[in-house]
Amino acid sequence: MVIVFVLVGLLALATVAGLYWYVWRRLVRDTTSGPGLARRAGTVVFVAGPVLMIAAVTAERAGAPFRLQQLLAWPGFLWMALSIYLLLGVVAGEVVRPLLRRVVERRAVPSLAVAHPAPVPHPESVPTGAAAASQEPSPAEPPRPVTTPSRRLFVSRAVGGAAAAVALGTVGYGTYGVLRGPRVKRVTVPLAKLPRSAHGYRIAVVSDIHLGPTLGRDFCRRVVDTINATQPDLIAVVGDLVDGSVKDLGPAAAPLARLRARHGSYFVTGNHEYYSGAAQWVREVRELGLHPLENARTEMAGFDLAGVNDVAGESEGHGPDFGRALGDRDTARAVVLLAHQPVQIHDAVKHGVDLQLSGHTHGGQLWPGNYIAELANPTVAGLERYGDTQLYVSRGAGAWGPPTRVGAPSDITVVELASLQA
Repeated sequence: MVIVFVLVGLLALATVAGLYWYVWRRLVRDTTSGPGLARRAGTVVFVAGPVLMIAAVTAERAGAPFRLQQLLAWPGFLWMALSIYLLLGVVAGEVVRPLLRRVVERRAVPSLAVAHPAPVPHPESVPTGAAAASQEPSPAEPPRPVTTPSRRLFVSRAVGGAAAAVALGTVGYGTYGVLRGPRVKRVTVPLAKLPRSAHGYRIAVVSDIHLGPTLGRDFCRRVVDTINATQPDLIAVVGDLVDGSVKDLGPAAAPLARLRARHGSYFVTGNHEYYSGAAQWVREVRELGLHPLENARTEMAGFDLAGVNDVAGESEGHGPDFGRALGDRDTARAVVLLAHQPVQIHDAVKHGVDLQLSGHTHGGQLWPGNYIAELANPTVAGLERYGDTQLYVSRGAGAWGPPTRVGAPSDITVVELASLQA
């Protein structure tokens, strides 16, 4: 088993190394005329980038000093995002490259014909007889120095430059989108068991804030202000609040104490809490005024609100317990369940949940990551129905790893419950 694991790891490493070599070749070797300063600088970037990326991930997972994590996170994680779009840009460039080469060659042929027309000898100037025999051919002219890049080099630079520019622009805009803060979405969810008195009840759902080395106190304050501006009846924080310890990120999470909702704020753990000391964070959010629902349920006006621990808690003996959270309840009442991962929907269906609120997927975060997320999650984003149970999945407010989103904008969702009796 160990040998298989090692072989798979080596194969994955070789594949990644091969992809980096391919991108380096197209963007550095093929766009430089020789082993000069430009090629050396490009090579340094393609060596330093992966090293910083691996160092950033390792420092976060190993609990390195927080200042070191912050120093490594920005260049390392941004390179992670940039390398994805450099690869996609280079692959797309393979389609454009032969077309551009044909265009350049077609334009080059007539221009050469005009610039160097074939000499036409004048009849009177053609030597004859002995003069022709005695005349020796003139020595060939020395080749003129090439002052412009070859057509192949021009095409490589044009395609490579376009790929790099698009990748940089994509990552830059995606990073700006995260740092400016999530936008508010509004979704109406009808519930058959919801009484008329609870019609229009508004739950502000926020997930995956991911406070950590890149997203800190200012980002948390921005999220809190956005939630409070919606004036919700209840706030649901559905996991992955942090990527780090209470010691390092307690000050960053402090703005959560300013969350305001008519019926309070509630919290369930996500998988990243179990990488960061879940028990300590449950105590911390309680001190900040949030109500942790650890496989528990509480009665609200018109419906029950329940929460289960994340499946990652099973490794610590604190996994989800649907029986504890939902057992012995009045099944005539509607129940809204907070569960971090969408995969928990199958247990929710078995226990007669009316609506499950989740996060975890980030909507894929970096396109085309949404296609990969679809392989592991029943729903990647939005509202879907599973039998009599509805599932709403938020794309999340923050980002893990690269503070960047492409094709999956961050959101805070105001879920408005609707009664069929209204």
